[in-house]
Amino acid sequence: MIPRYQDFCRMFFLSGRGKIVSLGFLIPELMEFIENLDGAVIVSDAAGNIIYLNEKAISNFKEEGGSALIGKNLFDCHKESSNQKIQEMIATHSKNVYTIEKKGKKKLIYQAPWFHDGEFGGLVELSLEIPFEMPHFVRD
Repeated sequence: MIPRYQDFCRMFFLSGRGKIVSLGFLIPELMEFIENLDGAVIVSDAAGNIIYLNEKAISNFKEEGGSALIGKNLFDCHKESSNQKIQEMIATHSKNVYTIEKKGKKKLIYQAPWFHDGEFGGLVELSLEIPFEMPHFVRD
């Protein structure tokens, strides 16, 4: 059975450090935040099965099936070169960060492992639209 996002988030939330932490009473507010985030959030389990897409991800991937992608495997959704990178991230629990240009928009793609009780849980991908030109600051 594929866990629904609401069930997933009742117990855990992905922190910025790629760890799962218990947040108890904050879960409804965090769930609402992620659902309405102006960026796509995709979460897979350790085998690469998609277990969650937020509303932006469902919208971004409507031509590929939208919410019907939940339960599908990441390997079935990508070309071979991407599948090799996904396999590497799963095997080494590493992250992958890059920018793309697609349909006239520039996006930051941040893919990272998530963990539960120290065990690899899968991958999370954040896809955020960014400006083509943006300031960069060095803060020492």
